[in-house]
Amino acid sequence: MSILKKGLKGAPVKRMQEKLGITADGDFGPGTEKALKDYQSANGLAVDGIAGPDTFAAMGLHELILLRVGSRGAQVKKLQEALGITADGRFGPGTAKAVEEYQSANGLDADGMAGPATLAKMSAFAGEVTQDVVEKANLAPEEESFASEPMPEISGVEVTKSAAAPVKATKSVWNKVSGWFS
Repeated sequence: MSILKKGLKGAPVKRMQEKLGITADGDFGPGTEKALKDYQSANGLAVDGIAGPDTFAAMGLHELILLRVGSRGAQVKKLQEALGITADGRFGPGTAKAVEEYQSANGLDADGMAGPATLAKMSAFAGEVTQDVVEKANLAPEEESFASEPMPEISGVEVTKSAAAPVKATKSVWNKVSGWFS
C-alpha cells in the first residue's frame, strides 16, 4: 500500500492530516479528502483526493513513500531510472525484481518494495530520503494505538484484495493502517 484515501484510518493518515493543518485524528473522512484535494489543486497534482507517492513527495512526507507492485507515477519512474530499467512509471513484477536485486546487493531486506530504507540508498533520492526520513518511517510511541491489518493489493488507486502478508518491518508506520475495505 502506498496510498491513503477516504475510509482509511491509521498513523499515516494522522501524519498527513498534521501536514495539511487539519484535525489529526487518523481517520480519513470527508474533511481530510477536501483538504487533500485543495492541497493537490494548489500544488499542481492530480486532484483525486487520494494521497500516493507523488503527493507524499510534494508534501515532504517522504517517510510515507512505499513503492510496490501497483504503484504509479513520477516517484516510480524516478526509481526505475535509478535502477536502470525501463521507466514507464508503473511498478510491476519487473520493477519488483529489480528492487529485490538492488536490495540484496545493498544489504537490505529483499522484499521488492521500495520504502525509505531502500530509497535512502539511491543517489536519485539523495537529499529527499535521508537517514532522518528512514527513522521517521518507524512508528512513534503515540502511534502504537492504531490497529494493523495486512496490506492490500492495489491496482493504480483501487484496492483489489488483501495481501497475504503485512509489511515485514514490524515498526513501520504502514503496519498501522486499518479500513482497507471500508
